[in-house]
Amino acid sequence: MTARIKILMLLVLCGFVIAGCKSQNVNHSGFLGDYALLQPGPADGADWRYIKPEVDFSRYDKVMVDHVVFYFKKDAKYQGIHPEELQELADAFHQALTDALKGAYPIVENPGPDVLRLRAAITDLKPSNPGLNTVTSIIPVGLAISHIKKGVTGTHANVGAATIEAEVLDSATNTRLALAVDRKAGEKYKVISGMDKWGHSKGAFKFWAQRLRHWLDEVHGRQ
Repeated sequence: MTARIKILMLLVLCGFVIAGCKSQNVNHSGFLGDYALLQPGPADGADWRYIKPEVDFSRYDKVMVDHVVFYFKKDAKYQGIHPEELQELADAFHQALTDALKGAYPIVENPGPDVLRLRAAITDLKPSNPGLNTVTSIIPVGLAISHIKKGVTGTHANVGAATIEAEVLDSATNTRLALAVDRKAGEKYKVISGMDKWGHSKGAFKFWAQRLRHWLDEVHGRQ
């Protein structure tokens, strides 16, 4: 037993060392076209972002949302998806936005001078593996290996993950006003969401929708 513990601790240590040397490269899907404007985001914001200087965002109080686009992670074990699942994900994304913006920023269907247009793609989409996720959350060796994987790749073993690529436009002129790229993986201990194949992805949708609401509140001077 002592020998196993020593080996386990060595693996964990190796994971931390590798994590320290990990490159922070981001894979782009091509959805945004030009990524040259992106800069590293703040600690409490998107991983990468761009905001056009000298834009008065406070004059926009409505949002027009394009249909969300999905891209699977290239090395995901499961590349196929049923049409019903795809519709479920799209509905969950738009519902998250509706819930986050309601009462302050109406979602509209037509462009206008006071309307922001949001285009978004969910890329590197990876479903969780509910069975293995539960096992590696309970068994000590599986949990340690999961932490090592997170140190190397940024994601726990068997959890879902997704990246959002989004741009905000002036809906009347289609002028690009802001860009954001952000990656979010499921937390190992959120067993309830992890038991749903797309639970972690849906959780990420809510997180990004709430972040959009927070940003809009900031630019409008609201608490």
